[in-house]
Amino acid sequence: MPMPGMPLQAALIPDCTKLEAHRAAYESAKANDAIFVCIARHGRHWKVELDAMASSKPYVPDEAMAILNSKVDALVLNGTVEQVYIGADYISMWPIKTEERAREIGAAFHAAMHGLQQLHMAVPDQRAKS
Repeated sequence: MPMPGMPLQAALIPDCTKLEAHRAAYESAKANDAIFVCIARHGRHWKVELDAMASSKPYVPDEAMAILNSKVDALVLNGTVEQVYIGADYISMWPIKTEERAREIGAAFHAAMHGLQQLHMAVPDQRAKS
């Protein structure tokens, strides 16, 4: 079992197809001060959702989100996903053909987002804000 707030392995990412499961998983992420991640069935396909705002830790900086955005773009270009929504601290991708692939993508992005958040906390940006 992972420690609270740590990235989840693919098999442990919650299936939030039902609204109640989504609410419970989001509340659990908030209670554990963790980045939220889930998969959900959409028709015959799957969706991955990540939300750093569930954590009270500093948000993922723009530079780090640019890295994640480039990987989302790669998934679109190779046909793995067709639709995406990327916000300042939020990523949603769909349709993904299989649950296994959705879990794999969710786990990878969750680990990356968590690691980039931790790096930002350990080595904050020292550039002057304008």
